[in-house]
Amino acid sequence: MGARLAVFNQKGGVGKTTTTLNLAAAIARRGLSPLVIDLDAQAHLSSILGDAASSEQSIYAFFAEGRPLAQLSRQTSFGGRLLASHSELLKVDTMFGKGPNVLNRLKDGLDNESPARQPVIIDCCPMLGVLSLSGVFAAERVLIPISTDYLAVKGALALEKTLGALEHVFKRRVDRRYVLTRFDGRRRMSHDIATSLEGRFGADLCKTRIAENVAIAESPAVGKDIFSHAPQSRGATDYEALLEELLISGFLEI
Repeated sequence: MGARLAVFNQKGGVGKTTTTLNLAAAIARRGLSPLVIDLDAQAHLSSILGDAASSEQSIYAFFAEGRPLAQLSRQTSFGGRLLASHSELLKVDTMFGKGPNVLNRLKDGLDNESPARQPVIIDCCPMLGVLSLSGVFAAERVLIPISTDYLAVKGALALEKTLGALEHVFKRRVDRRYVLTRFDGRRRMSHDIATSLEGRFGADLCKTRIAENVAIAESPAVGKDIFSHAPQSRGATDYEALLEELLISGFLEI
């Protein structure tokens, strides 16, 4: 189970999709073929990695029609596979409610179809509902990007409460790590936020910080991960360091 990771924050614009993409690409650079799942109906990750999928060829068809995941995944440019999103995913909450059957559907699908120990990185919907909870249930561990602004910190604190409320479902604490993104070392606010979060989250806060970096901002616009777009950039160095930290700590196992 340690090879599955949900990337989630209840606030948008914190680097959730960018982190999903670049962690998956970093894993692929180690000779593996990660499965990337786009559970965000905005489909930003899917659009970065290729043309938008039809609803029948997206993860929506898994939820709505029970189509096998293997039939829906497609190759990515960096060597992994993608289960693409579609705007129809917005219907999932109203179609199925919030019962345990739908919340465990993705987990069951991955258990039945995903090769043993295949790395899986899930880009969760930023709204708390069936889709985001399905990602958390499937992965059982969560990486929470926090950009260094106070609204993003507020979103992370709200998510901490949400994960705490899930403990009675999992019968244990949901494993989590927080990572600072868009960190600008020239701004005092960035350092103040880092100090505050170190006191709040302790060892759950990653030591690696993803610095504000032009190459990271540019890469989605050209449909590439940071390693393909600017392999010598600070952004590439930071995401490789983040993967290494998650592996050394045992939080992620590949």
